[in-house]
Amino acid sequence: MKKYQRNTFEVEAEAYEVGKGMEDGFLPWTSIVINGWVSTDKLVKVTKPDGTVVCPFIQNRRGMIFLREGDYIITENDMERHVCGADKFADRYHLVEEA
Repeated sequence: MKKYQRNTFEVEAEAYEVGKGMEDGFLPWTSIVINGWVSTDKLVKVTKPDGTVVCPFIQNRRGMIFLREGDYIITENDMERHVCGADKFADRYHLVEEA
């Protein structure tokens, strides 16, 4: 089997924070559980004033990516956005400059 190394390129990254408008939208927690789209472990949950619990997500070419506690939102130069867990972020990215 061949081995490959990830290309080096700069990205923008921010730790996800509720209430900052970083997500593309929210889906009800019940929809996620009923449809079985993803594992619900550590998903960020927000309770709306009416009591509905929703989960934030970002949308990219691969579909909806639900945000988990400690996730970073990665924005590439072409504005494509991805999610990286805090457990892998430090191994994959290092600070180049602060905005």
